[in-house]
Formats: sequence, structure tokens, C-alpha cells
Amino acid sequence: MQEFSLANILSGLRFVIMGSSLLLAGCAGPSSFSWSGLSPFSWFGNSLQISDQGVGEINALTAISKDAIDKGLHEKYHLRGGMETKNGQLVTVFQALDGDQLKIELFSQTDGKVSRIEVLDEDVKTVWGTKVGTPFSALYNKAFGACRNMVSESEKRAIICVSPQSKNVSYLFTGNWNGPDGLIPSDDVLKNWKVERIVWVR
Repeated sequence: MQEFSLANILSGLRFVIMGSSLLLAGCAGPSSFSWSGLSPFSWFGNSLQISDQGVGEINALTAISKDAIDKGLHEKYHLRGGMETKNGQLVTVFQALDGDQLKIELFSQTDGKVSRIEVLDEDVKTVWGTKVGTPFSALYNKAFGACRNMVSESEKRAIICVSPQSKNVSYLFTGNWNGPDGLIPSDDVLKNWKVERIVWVR
């Protein structure tokens, strides 16, 4: 009993010392200290997830502004914004980059709120475990009823499929196929295609 109590005391002292060190660090160097470093998001690294509601803390009510998006993505990326034409409409777009690599794109049309998010970051998973690189066969037995053709930005063919778990989330799969345009490849071909990006729409 005595040894157990001593171990508890030593353990408690260790946490007190750690806490004191954090406080002293904040007082000693306020110019370099970041309160965001004490955020639970920082303790566990990449905590962004895609769900029925949105990506990270971004949802259908999030303003399409740099500050709101930066906070919603846990300040993980460098942001740049602008305007572009998408499906014949002028939209506001923000791109989240890691270095020079595009990781996430966010779009809004007329109401100033985020309406669409496209995730290319393979480290950001859905709450159901899907991520960029997940094969078609891990999610679907067949394309019928869930998938439609898409125009790919690369030389590969592409289809987009509604997530089995949420109508707000879809997966864009790409792969190689020599069949005619306008047709979805057979399920046997699709099984080896992989998620290129994950799309959330409100």
C-alpha cells in the first residue's frame, strides 16, 4: 500500500511539473508562444475528418472567408482564394495547400456559405474510414444505382459514386479503361479503381 501511494504521488508531481513548464513557457516567450499549440487538435496531429455535416469544423453554415476556413481546418494549410467559373456559374473558391500541393478546395455560389468541399489529402479520412486511395471494391459491389460518369481532369477515366453512408458525401474514382465514352466500366474493371478525391456537398 505504501509503495502504491508513493507511485501515485510521484505521478501527480510529474503532471504538476509538466503543467508548470507549459505556463512558464507561455509567460517567458509570449511572442513565440501559440495558444493553438494547447488545442486538443494539436495533441493528436491530423484530426480532420469528413462526415455527413462537413469537413473538420466546416459545415453548411460556415462563411466562405479565410478566417472561418482557416479555423475550420485547424490552421493546417496555407490558404489562397479567388473566383472561378464552375458548371457555368461564377463561384468563390478557396484552396488549402501544403507547400505547393493542393489538398482541399472549398466552393460557394451565391449565399456566402461553403456549399462544396473537395478533399485530395490522403491523410484526411471520412468518419467511416474511407480516404483518397481506397479501392472501389472496398466500398461497392456494383456501380449501378450509386455511380455516374464524370469528366476527369487527368487522362484517366472517372466516375463519381454517392457514399453508402451519406448522400452528402461522394467519392470520385479514377482508373484506366479503353471502352467508349459515356459508358460506366464493368464492375470487374471498377474494382481496382481508387478514390482520387472525396466530395462533400451541403
